[in-house]
Amino acid sequence: MLNRIPTALFTQALVLALSVGSVQAAESVRIANWSGYIAPDTLTNFTRETGIQTTYDVIDSNETTEAKLMTGGSGYDLVSPSNHFLPRLIQAGAIQELDKSKLPNWNNLDPKLMQILEASDPGNRYAIPYMWVTVGIGYNVDKIKAIFGNTDITQSWQMLFKPENIDKLKQCGVAFLDNPTQMVPITLNSLGLDPTSEKPADLKRVEQALLAIRPSILYFHQSKYVSDLANGNICVAIGFSGDVLQAMATAKQASNGVNLGYSVPREGSTVAVDMVAIPKNAPHLDNAYTYMNYLLEPKVIAAISNFVRYANGNAASLPYIEPGLRHNPAAYPEPSVLETLFTIKTMSPAGMRLSTRLWTRITSGT
Repeated sequence: MLNRIPTALFTQALVLALSVGSVQAAESVRIANWSGYIAPDTLTNFTRETGIQTTYDVIDSNETTEAKLMTGGSGYDLVSPSNHFLPRLIQAGAIQELDKSKLPNWNNLDPKLMQILEASDPGNRYAIPYMWVTVGIGYNVDKIKAIFGNTDITQSWQMLFKPENIDKLKQCGVAFLDNPTQMVPITLNSLGLDPTSEKPADLKRVEQALLAIRPSILYFHQSKYVSDLANGNICVAIGFSGDVLQAMATAKQASNGVNLGYSVPREGSTVAVDMVAIPKNAPHLDNAYTYMNYLLEPKVIAAISNFVRYANGNAASLPYIEPGLRHNPAAYPEPSVLETLFTIKTMSPAGMRLSTRLWTRITSGT
């Protein structure tokens, strides 16, 4: 679900993972995870400590994971669905309830994040959080100050959803995330409506609100805004916090004078969490628990966060997170911001059709 770090940065980790997994030993574990989403030495260190060999398969979408799990014979011991896919997997019996007695590091998890995740996994019975991001506003600090006098306006969605405000930003470029799964709930929330609503009347209001500002939106895209923010080609983007962090790092490395900020508007926004779960018919169940508990070790998950530049769900890992990441609100929001976050809900087929159609009309401008 989340946008990962560039594939080139992942090459070393993938080569190591595949070399470790090439030996099919009796003591093994098969892991499915997103591309570019693990530190280069995570798997080799795990094998060194436990003697368990790993096979690491890269997945490209939640839908791919779901399709494999629904057959009941995926061969995976651990998978990484995004949180909003959990209800369907739980209902279908595709993943198994966790035996927390086999996870002594469970108490390291962040209780506030776990509470948020109960909307997708009541009682936190089926999965643990891995990495997570928010969706918010990435912006060019100097350009926003030049237009509005200060950056206070970035603390509200009205910066972008109020036509007279976004019209002023058109001159320097505005990009929206091309992701209706995120954008429809955010727009509903900005209108004071239930972000999980599938009512046709509410979705119609979303369409009307977005059509009103459509002339001021330069483009919709899943990732282009990252380089455009970093290079100063646009001044505002609605996007994933991890992406904005990448843009910040790129601009800093280039020393191009682009000063970027990130905010989660006070009205609230979505939190997207990639989870770790055990398939119903995991062939190496004990090893799956060993690896899952390994991920719950503070230093292990901190090393992964430091490499992939995403926040993780392990509160005990915070002392081991690099200061530049730990103290950046784009990665780790203040507790008051966490209170405003909400998870997205898996829509019904009818609601999905309505959402997809309205999004197509918005992005095409027709």
